[in-house]
Amino acid sequence: MQTFTVVEAVVAPLDRPNVDTDAIIPKQFLKTVDRQGLGVHLFEAWRYLEKGGVQVPNPDFVLNQPRFAGVQILLARENFGCGSSREHAPWALADYGFRAIIAPSFADIFYNNCLKNGILPLRLASDVVDHLFHEVRAAPGYRLRIDLPAQEVQTMGDSRYHFAIEASHKHKLVHGLDDIELTLALGDAIGAYEARRSREAPWLFSSPPARRRGV
Repeated sequence: MQTFTVVEAVVAPLDRPNVDTDAIIPKQFLKTVDRQGLGVHLFEAWRYLEKGGVQVPNPDFVLNQPRFAGVQILLARENFGCGSSREHAPWALADYGFRAIIAPSFADIFYNNCLKNGILPLRLASDVVDHLFHEVRAAPGYRLRIDLPAQEVQTMGDSRYHFAIEASHKHKLVHGLDDIELTLALGDAIGAYEARRSREAPWLFSSPPARRRGV
């Protein structure tokens, strides 16, 4: 998993509350278990229009506007990621290029799925988010600096906002460890435990006798 320490990038504002996972990645794209290639379908119903049986970019949708090219930070409203628990939603966001999402609140399962896939879901107070929406709209190319080790968001005007995150989640993001990699990092301790247990209770580690056919 990609490490997350400091990200300074363009911010895109998605001014809609209760954005659900079906809007993030529609159900017809859930047949794959490959995390790559889903970014093109991110916010599919909002990003594209049907014209003459062909999909064309919707010029009114935020991600299709040139000023938000290269975006890595999404500014959202409350209850972002609600709906079903599909992990494809953070897969699509990550594949598009998003490293962080700022919102007043997130759906619990979506929040945890983001953390497992290298995306920082960052909670700030509603009035702070309101202020950031105003600044993003007023300044083309608006950027934020997110410092995860310091747990701080810094604006272009040098305002600073502290955010909370559980220590275990912070550790995994800073070091680029998903749950499997975190377990593998304890390989020596796991091996030592198994060796000790095999001495203490060898019957737990012996193979059962093979059963004879017909018995």
